[in-house]
Amino acid sequence: MPEPTKKDEMPNGQPEESVAPDSNGAPPPPEITLEVSPPPEAGAEVKGPVETVGEKPEPSEPEPLQAVAAPQHSPPTENGSNQPQPGETQAKEQTESANSAVKGEGPRSPPPVEDASPQKKVSVDLHNDSASQSSRGRKDSVWSLGEGQNPEDLDKPVDTPPLSILLIEKPQSGSIPVGGDITFVAKVEAKDLLRKPTVKWFKGKWMDLASKTGKHLQLKETFDRLTKVHTFEMHIIKAKDNYAGNYRCEVNYKDKFDSCSFDLEVREAGQGSQNIDIRSAFKRREPKPDDTPEVDVWEILKNARPDEYEKIAFMYGITDLRGLLKRLKKIPKEEKKSEAFAKKLDPSYQVDKGGKIRLVVDLADPTVDLKWYKNGQEIRPSPKYIFEHKGTQRIMVINNCSMNDDAAYCVAAGDEKCTTELFVKELPVKIVKGIEAVKTTVNERIELECEVTEEGAQVKWMKNGVEVPTGVRSRYRVKCEGTKHFLVIDDASREDTGTYSIMASGGTSEARVQVDLKPLKIFQDLQNMTVKLGQPFKLHCEIFPGNVPGRWYRNGQLIQPNDRINIIHRNKVHRLEIESSSLHDAGDYTFVPEGYSQSLAAKVHIIDPPQVHLDSLNFPDNTVTIVAGNKLRLEIPISGEPAPRVVWMKGERVILETGHRVRAETYPDHTSLTIEVTEREDTGNYKIVLQNEAGEATASVKIKVVDIPDPPEAPLVPVIGGDWCSMTWEPPKYDGSSPILGYFIERKKKQSSRWMRLNFDLIKETSFEPKKMIEGVPYEVRIFAVNAIGVSKPSEPSKAFTPLAVTSEPTMLAVDDVTDTTVTVKWRPPETIGAAGLDGYLVEYCIEGTDEWISSNKELTEKTKHTITGLTPGSKILIRVKAVNAAGESTPRTLQHSVMVKEVIEPPKIRVPRHLKQTYTRRVGEAVNLVVPFMGKPRPKVNWLKDGNPIEPTHVSIRNTDCDSIIFIRKAERSHSGKYEMTVQVENHVDTAIIDIQIVDLPGPPLSVTIEDVWGGNVALVWTPPKDSGNAPITGYTIQKADKKTMEWFTCIEHYHRNTITITELVVGNEYFFRIFSENMCGLSETATQTKKSALIVKDGMQLKMPEYNDHDFKEAPKFTQPLINTFAVAGYNTTLNCSIRANPRPRVMWMKNKIIIVDDPRYRMFSNQGVCTLEIRKPSPYDGGVYTCKAINDLGEAQVECKLEVKVQTQEL
Repeated sequence: MPEPTKKDEMPNGQPEESVAPDSNGAPPPPEITLEVSPPPEAGAEVKGPVETVGEKPEPSEPEPLQAVAAPQHSPPTENGSNQPQPGETQAKEQTESANSAVKGEGPRSPPPVEDASPQKKVSVDLHNDSASQSSRGRKDSVWSLGEGQNPEDLDKPVDTPPLSILLIEKPQSGSIPVGGDITFVAKVEAKDLLRKPTVKWFKGKWMDLASKTGKHLQLKETFDRLTKVHTFEMHIIKAKDNYAGNYRCEVNYKDKFDSCSFDLEVREAGQGSQNIDIRSAFKRREPKPDDTPEVDVWEILKNARPDEYEKIAFMYGITDLRGLLKRLKKIPKEEKKSEAFAKKLDPSYQVDKGGKIRLVVDLADPTVDLKWYKNGQEIRPSPKYIFEHKGTQRIMVINNCSMNDDAAYCVAAGDEKCTTELFVKELPVKIVKGIEAVKTTVNERIELECEVTEEGAQVKWMKNGVEVPTGVRSRYRVKCEGTKHFLVIDDASREDTGTYSIMASGGTSEARVQVDLKPLKIFQDLQNMTVKLGQPFKLHCEIFPGNVPGRWYRNGQLIQPNDRINIIHRNKVHRLEIESSSLHDAGDYTFVPEGYSQSLAAKVHIIDPPQVHLDSLNFPDNTVTIVAGNKLRLEIPISGEPAPRVVWMKGERVILETGHRVRAETYPDHTSLTIEVTEREDTGNYKIVLQNEAGEATASVKIKVVDIPDPPEAPLVPVIGGDWCSMTWEPPKYDGSSPILGYFIERKKKQSSRWMRLNFDLIKETSFEPKKMIEGVPYEVRIFAVNAIGVSKPSEPSKAFTPLAVTSEPTMLAVDDVTDTTVTVKWRPPETIGAAGLDGYLVEYCIEGTDEWISSNKELTEKTKHTITGLTPGSKILIRVKAVNAAGESTPRTLQHSVMVKEVIEPPKIRVPRHLKQTYTRRVGEAVNLVVPFMGKPRPKVNWLKDGNPIEPTHVSIRNTDCDSIIFIRKAERSHSGKYEMTVQVENHVDTAIIDIQIVDLPGPPLSVTIEDVWGGNVALVWTPPKDSGNAPITGYTIQKADKKTMEWFTCIEHYHRNTITITELVVGNEYFFRIFSENMCGLSETATQTKKSALIVKDGMQLKMPEYNDHDFKEAPKFTQPLINTFAVAGYNTTLNCSIRANPRPRVMWMKNKIIIVDDPRYRMFSNQGVCTLEIRKPSPYDGGVYTCKAINDLGEAQVECKLEVKVQTQEL
């Protein structure tokens, strides 16, 4: 259900501010609702809230309305109103009383009368002589200003709201004296509910009391598993005067909504419930003297922000917020000239739900930064919020406004702000689909359906102008499914005949329901038939009474018997027989019994199997050949009844009728396939499938698309001569569905763009030798393929080649490195390379004693250095290198001597990093990760020692590679400190290095602290250094003092280096204790050493003899002086739980969630100061909701308190 908005609508859809004028053109005077007690002769007691003119209960928020009791039943006036017509003086007094309530004075108590009867609520209207008001809506306060009703709605009846949907027990109005306590109870039955319903408590229209819980207001929820009843309680503790007013309880469960309003009266001490003469309520009273200074609440409201209006109204007892806003709107405001804004926003805007609105400001300085806010939250650009700039104007457009957009908006330009309020008006509920007329028989089920514009809207069902009862024992049942509403009558009777209507706030719909007696009984109805062409068929039915004749119709035409058609009637049997069916016999057949409006109907289908007539086509083997690029339209005759469904398929793909280039079309006597521009992919078998009720037929047609072939791939030039070359190529992958007839060859110089054809007769082979080329000039060649359709596109040019000779041999070949399995050689490029360039080098080796040269590199290498791998240790090899270009391989360059495959020994050497040459320091708990590189061949052996002993692998992790060694400690301890010796060995060569690692920790406290002397306001302290320095030098001390009365510690000096100090400027008469922390590079010691004795600062020249005094035993068990309070938190925002405790000795405090102790959880922070215990929950989520307990324990006992935390998730408009 939508939340109530700040601007309610009148029944005619107009805003409430537009007051309907009377016959003289002037608006009616405001009305006043007073809460008084009627005289003894008053009739029935009124329990519900009083209706006031100008408001109608909203469909989205049903509330109970009860009759208004009046002292006497006066005769109705001309317009049917039974209200009195007070004079002008009486209206003035009522208006002044209402104004005083708006100013914050609160409702005045009427004078008591003799008879103390229960309180009543009486509604009194102020009328003009020419206008009256007949309907009233509920007001939220005891004293409130109303508006006149639109004259168009005077004659409309007041709707009786439906019964309560969820609440089985509603909170009742109450009265308490100032400082008293009261509890309001609401109960919800949970038998049909899958989860707990959501309950909200409000004061007035908008104030949610969930955020006001505290010392004077507490909310409680319980659940009885036996009775399945949820109980929700609101406790008001030590009520104040401004607590009086109207309250509301709302219950939500999925699409169900229920609410109830109740009033609270706060009396002065000693005031009881008394009867009040209603006439005394209109008498002018003398104001009571008030010692408190006069406060002008309107001056406060004028200078306050709109979001503070509700808080100020609650503070000064103003309950009619609508009247407050109207009066504020009429008060002239002093506009201050703005330095940032040339034109500000209007005070308020209004837009319909779902509409769009533009908020425009004009800046005096267009360069200033501008930000928009909604309820204090900055607005970011999105599809919903669009920002526009036009000159000095800044515009924010809000699209698709919803009720969530009903808020306060602010625009900030530098240090200045401009605010406004946006009111979203909810549109009336309209009927989209009205109810339809129903005609049925007795004992049948009737369901009337209506669709409205909004889900969960409140509607009213009427029968013949009277509301339909929908109670538990009612015959009528109402249900709602989204925007659809249903009225169901399970067992219809003659009394259900009538005109039914449904009423919504935006329209009505009605329909006639007719229930007839003694329906015609049909034992056997007509059956739909499907008959093949030429076959006979019969239509048969059985009805009661059997002596009723009837007539047969086909497609609305009367059927007469003849030689082919027979009509038979025997008792209750009626039969129609037709021999040799034809296509004209298909249609809708109806049998109508005489005297009844009811008829029996059936459909007869005459079917003929489908056929594809390919014989009429003169294509050989059903194959159609077409040249690519032309349009193809293939028409094939078909037949069948009913008209068959035609599907064209190519493979598994269905050809659609809506295709662009390829589409299938179906006509009554033929089907066609159209290809606008044929392509080679269109070649293939096409399948035609015909289906109807009589059967299925298929046929296949082959389409062959011929085209020019694809270009061949780029030709290869494997052999190059001085003025010629040899080229080869592969045939094209696609021959265009036609055999390749031959090829054309073209060549060109690489620098030129002119191609020259080398052959005029087609070459049928795939190789060719171009000749007569210029030596040293690069060339490219390409190929054309030819078939019967035409010449293909040219192939990609070959790789550029130059008809030149090979290069000279490489120079300066030498061995660079040798290992057990590899040999690395290097060389210089050839002296003569030539115009053909150099493509790379080929390295070959031969094992000594053999003639087989093995290629080391499969592909040419452009580098002048190469490593031969995969050699046998101890073998001897010969190595040679060739230079390769497009002309071929050069003369090889061979090493003069063979090479022995054996690694050269390199002595080890440790390269200690610079930061490890000094002492390496780390704190306890930190990780140690040291990388020490070294050199040596073959791979050296690495060994580590700590202080001369082997290192335990469980404490320190060591990993060695070919070039470095890594020592890793995941969590350092002080025992890991020491000198680590690293030894690297290659055969008989050894190198060592020592690394000093120091693990430091917090120091221990000083061993002892003593007070050497006390004089004046000075104290001399002496202490001894700590026994444990934390494996690091002591860098200083921190000295703190504490008064014996409070024992709160204050730091006197930090980072002090000596072991003696004099503390000065101590307060005379106080007694001090001192404590000292040790400090090293890791920080302060965890504990401090405290002086055993205290130092009393006495006044000089006075000797005070202290009397004997026995210390009072202050020990007591823990006791909570302030309990935890149930709290509602918003997801994502920090929240705190607070309580206070008194105990001695100081108790140990534990926090628990759902009886589980909270330990070392970073989402929780716990504080304790002067007995106040605080639990901070960082950015809570719904998971953090539950029951939290604070438990305190000391030697004398324990105590605990608990509360419930509920975390609400903020919903955002998409």
